[in-house]
Amino acid sequence: MNHNQTAKKQGRSTVAIHAGYDTDPHTGSLATPIYQTSTFVFPSVEAGARRFAGEESGYIYSRIGNPTVQVLEEKMAALEKAEAGLAFGSGMAAVSAVLMALVKTGDHILGTQGLYGCTYGLLNLLKQRFQVEYDLCDMTDEAAIREHLLPTTKVIYIETPINPTMKLVDLGMVAKVAKEVGACVVVDNTFMSPYLQRPIEHGCDIVIHSATKYVGGHGDVIAGIAVGPKTVMDEIRMTTQKDIGGILAPFDAYLLIRGLKTLGVRMDRHCENGQKVAEFLHRHPKIAAVYYPGLPSFPQYELASRQMDGYGGIISFELKGGLESGIRMMNSVQLCKRAVSLGDVDSLIQHPASMTHAVIPAEERRKMDITDGLIRLSVGIEDVEDIIDDLDMALSYA
Repeated sequence: MNHNQTAKKQGRSTVAIHAGYDTDPHTGSLATPIYQTSTFVFPSVEAGARRFAGEESGYIYSRIGNPTVQVLEEKMAALEKAEAGLAFGSGMAAVSAVLMALVKTGDHILGTQGLYGCTYGLLNLLKQRFQVEYDLCDMTDEAAIREHLLPTTKVIYIETPINPTMKLVDLGMVAKVAKEVGACVVVDNTFMSPYLQRPIEHGCDIVIHSATKYVGGHGDVIAGIAVGPKTVMDEIRMTTQKDIGGILAPFDAYLLIRGLKTLGVRMDRHCENGQKVAEFLHRHPKIAAVYYPGLPSFPQYELASRQMDGYGGIISFELKGGLESGIRMMNSVQLCKRAVSLGDVDSLIQHPASMTHAVIPAEERRKMDITDGLIRLSVGIEDVEDIIDDLDMALSYA
């Protein structure tokens, strides 16, 4: 079965459940088997040589390809409407493998202002160790993008929504600009998952996920995904993935395959809860600002409604009492857990300036609109009344 063809005819939840796997040909197993093996036996010396030469399909070694991992890769490619996918040991393994495959010394990367802290750290490493230049700009403004483009710009790297300010980038607009200059558009789609946003449909080239978040959804696995054109994915597989080695284990792939089967129902609940919690915070007298794409007051509400199939479960907000009030509030929650990461079935709350974005200098954080008082809430799938009651109680101590 050609699963990408099937995916065009089926809904997102059906694709998440069925793409990439029918039943195990050996046993008829409904669940994807865990192929917990390091290596694979060749039927002959000649067959092994053909596989190494790329002349014959077949497995060689689990660092290069594994049947369980391949099911995950095919599912994610089908969901994102991409030709092929690659699974990695973490979201940052995916980011680093993709960027290192696309650029060389002297090239330039243009990124969104407000990047995830570790991505920012990687860009600095590439600059300091390998003389790959980078700039960050406000990609809500087409003129600003054009102003920052260089003849050496090879990659435009986007997060949308941007972590943690929730600013959006118009994917179609950036893709149009990139095509004019021959740059590759890479999008971190972690905040939305392929259920709510598919950048390739808007003309972007490669999509990356920290699969730790919504793809897995249960806080029990660290993983990354990249999807895009098959020629590019094949090159990454046989270069930066194979040679640096940030691969995904078969058992972790199994957990993600299982997580994907409930992606649709989870994302619907995350969106439903996120909307109600955002509206509650928006009305609360102690809250100074709420950043959530599903609020009509959100400056880019129209873009969110046009580009996404839902508004997600991530909310950022600031208290009128500033950082100290925020600390008191965060130390008072009971149901919501003080933890980094997001996209979990549990509600998680964290302080970006001292946690996920602490690696970024304070002056740079201010340019990114990451204030010291900003709090990020990943709304889980608990009963929404219980989430609101917990926040309301905690806010009484703010």
